[in-house]
Amino acid sequence: MARKALLWSIFMGLASFSFLLIHVYGEQPQVGQFSGGHYHDQMRKLQGFKASFVRHDSIALSPSISPSPSAAQQPPVVSSSRVYHVTSYGADPTGKMDSTEAILKAISDAVQGPSEGSLIEGIQNLGGVQLSLEGGNYLISRPLRLPATGLGNFMIHGGTLRASDDFPTDGYLIDLSSSSNSKNEVNGKSSMDAQLSSSSSYNYEYITLKDLMLDSNYRGGGIAVINSLRTSIDNCYIVHFTTNGILVQSGHETYIRNSFLGQHITAGGDQGERNFSGTAITLMGNDNAVTDVVIFSAAIGIMISGQANILTGVHCYNKATGFGGTGIYLKLPGLTQNRIVNSYLDYTGIVAEDPVQLDISNCFFLGDAYIVLKSINGVANGVNIVDNMFGGSDKGIEIVQLDQSNGPFKDIKQVVIDRNNVKGMNLKATVARGSVSGEGNSWVVDFNNVLLFPNLIRHVQYSLSATSSEFPNHALRNVSGNRVQIQTNLNVSASVFVTVDQSVAN
Repeated sequence: MARKALLWSIFMGLASFSFLLIHVYGEQPQVGQFSGGHYHDQMRKLQGFKASFVRHDSIALSPSISPSPSAAQQPPVVSSSRVYHVTSYGADPTGKMDSTEAILKAISDAVQGPSEGSLIEGIQNLGGVQLSLEGGNYLISRPLRLPATGLGNFMIHGGTLRASDDFPTDGYLIDLSSSSNSKNEVNGKSSMDAQLSSSSSYNYEYITLKDLMLDSNYRGGGIAVINSLRTSIDNCYIVHFTTNGILVQSGHETYIRNSFLGQHITAGGDQGERNFSGTAITLMGNDNAVTDVVIFSAAIGIMISGQANILTGVHCYNKATGFGGTGIYLKLPGLTQNRIVNSYLDYTGIVAEDPVQLDISNCFFLGDAYIVLKSINGVANGVNIVDNMFGGSDKGIEIVQLDQSNGPFKDIKQVVIDRNNVKGMNLKATVARGSVSGEGNSWVVDFNNVLLFPNLIRHVQYSLSATSSEFPNHALRNVSGNRVQIQTNLNVSASVFVTVDQSVAN
């Protein structure tokens, strides 16, 4: 009996499936007998039927969107999708109409969905909910902000945002900050706001901004990340900013990677290059990373005023040093603690104020680009500038320079500038080697053309090789003005080899 019941169940299931196919397809006219209008009407019904299964705009359709007649005939489909599509809220993907309200409504619905516990204390885990821009081009007239702080694990991706002509000039297209408006919402008045309020010292955690083009329309900045934790900015193209392409302030571990930034869209040699302004990336916090990023126009490529950041694979050709531009500016006197490695400074250099624990290594400086150590309080301590390549045009430009306009460097310790490969520029270092040959009793080797700091030789090694049969006594007689004097008690024919080092600590 059980076997018969199973066969009967399978038979009825196949019959139901056949009925469904007949219901959907059975009204198609025979080949050669259909009319164009009737055929297209049936195709629209089929598309509506398919869309009811595969389209996941949100957990529920927006009230402003009416289902198609064919979809209404189907039983309700409960979707577990956490992808919110902005066009379902009325956003215009052509960029002709203002889409600000529609996108903000989509964001609000996305972050008010079910949560998955918490991340760091006080940050609600939204479970990876996504806001999809669906490859559209959207015009916005004010910054896009989350409705409250204390949120995490949320992604915005896949489209273009463009500032309108009345966008606030001090705003950012995407603003991850606790604005006064969002604070009022959190403190104020609804149970949802109370639910989203945060006891964490951070505003947000694990917010991902990916595959976006942001056009600031010369009215402010691109992205602001304020006091947030583990933010990811990946594969973004940010242009036409006047303040900052990306601003990172306070917080911890913002990672910017595989992105392109420029005030003007150019590939070098722009006639307006000397007028470039703004800063592509500003890091005013600790423990951030900028990886595989191109900065093609801005007055300053990257401005850093936080500790323990790392830059790797960065290509700066934003504004030539000769026009007053800077590739990377380290503005944290006496507390630098940053690393710049495997990067390409293309006609733009690096400026470091009172550098302390700064590493610049394995980089390529092209077009007479150089490094400036700028004295603020006269401190340079724990600096490594090693294993870089410098290429210039034989204009006599030094690869590392001192800016002592605010006063001389006085506290100099462990500054190692060595093993740099130089072509068409003048080598500067804190370690140097030289030799002199001749006959007499005094030999002087002058290192002023190589050594970076004036009158600061702290360690000397030398050897004297006499060609005569006599064996003279010899000694290091004087070290001053970056000159080394070796003296013998006899006149002899000899060669003297000297190595000096300014990097040895006192």
